[in-house]
Amino acid sequence: MDRRGIRSIRRVTVSFLIRDEEERLNRSGVNALQIDAKSSRLYTAGRDSVVRCWDICKYGLEEDPYIHSMEHHTDWVNDIVLCKDGRTMMSASSDTTLKMWDAQRGICLSTLRTHKDYVKVLAYARDVDKVVSGGLDRQIYLWDIATLTNLTATNNTITTSSLVGQKSSIYSLAANPNGSLVISGSTEKTLRVWDPRKLAKITKLKGHSDNIRAIVIKDDGSECLSASSDGTVRLWSIGQQRCIDTFRMHSSGVWTLAVDEDFTKFYSAGRDGCLFVTDIQSQESTLLCCEETSILNLCLNPTDDYHSIWVATSNTHVNKWPTELAPVDSTSHNDDDVDEEEEASPLHCNPVDCIPGGDCIKSFTVLADKRHILTSDLDNKVTLWDVFTASKVQELGNVEVEEEEKKWQKPYYIPNWFSVDVKTGVCFFIIIMQSCDHFVDADDTTGGVRVFLSLGAWR
Repeated sequence: MDRRGIRSIRRVTVSFLIRDEEERLNRSGVNALQIDAKSSRLYTAGRDSVVRCWDICKYGLEEDPYIHSMEHHTDWVNDIVLCKDGRTMMSASSDTTLKMWDAQRGICLSTLRTHKDYVKVLAYARDVDKVVSGGLDRQIYLWDIATLTNLTATNNTITTSSLVGQKSSIYSLAANPNGSLVISGSTEKTLRVWDPRKLAKITKLKGHSDNIRAIVIKDDGSECLSASSDGTVRLWSIGQQRCIDTFRMHSSGVWTLAVDEDFTKFYSAGRDGCLFVTDIQSQESTLLCCEETSILNLCLNPTDDYHSIWVATSNTHVNKWPTELAPVDSTSHNDDDVDEEEEASPLHCNPVDCIPGGDCIKSFTVLADKRHILTSDLDNKVTLWDVFTASKVQELGNVEVEEEEKKWQKPYYIPNWFSVDVKTGVCFFIIIMQSCDHFVDADDTTGGVRVFLSLGAWR
């Protein structure tokens, strides 16, 4: 009871999801990609909360490329980085946690709960083995990978440093290999340059007019590229603290970047689904390919001398496209607006390989009996689910949801006792169980199943 003498009612929330015992296919969009060149493994971080590992040398063969899944997150996995020559991995999620993994075995080593909101992005300084994390809580944390991988049950004290002064949610981070430079991008529309060794801000770079979604730094720390939702890619001189060039080849927001080893050309993609390759010196841009939906991440393929690039989209599959440039006309893009009447044709029309995806649930309808739900996936296929038994009842195919819903109409009202979330592309149920003293035992007239309805606590 509280101080007024009124009995308080304890609420317990139980949540569960329905999916296969082993989820071998991406069930929603893929936010991040990483390749371990030594083992020829591709890692995909999905909006279905799962990180998957694939053997990309098996493509073109009849063998299944799937190796294992890492399933400890409970919300979108927004970014991943491979550390210690591919032996370990850090993942960042919208469940506000960071996780350290044994990447080779798919085992979760530790969970870091320092962030207070979605963790959106990671950056890795490979020479000093440190990771930088940032998210919607406006915080940037520095992590020593050697310390995190040596945690034990008795030695479990975690210490971290932070870069203080970021005023907006962070969507992009980059670090040079020796860890002497970190650059952050945010909804503030500016790039902040930091010295992580002194935990101090060096300068701010202004020029973008919208959220900054991706950053890459030249290895020597002299220059960087930034991509923004304003549709531009900008090249910056960090020493001169100014914008050198602006590239306008996209028709809408640019969300991801990849650069070659020499920092002579970059690949850009985003909301318009177009993948461009641009020569930094000549400013010539070529449209490599077009995806059906927005492109979320790019990863150049080191296993074939960077002759291909893996592309992740808001669809469930991941495509591999060739990067070779045929002798076709290229268009120079500098500070002039793109001619809207000019429509460039993509250099490549079909990917050379594809990691297929699974069914992604996009919508649901709770039926009148408050026991069954109907879901519809990206192919408009409808499925019937039973919440009581947490199971799939029937795949109905391409039918009208409204017509199926009418078949379940009831002459009486049943209150809601659960909620459904399909954000991750699978059914996630949340049940609030209220402690109570009395129940009504009623018969389910449709199926002969006994249903217990809680009436709450008597006072």
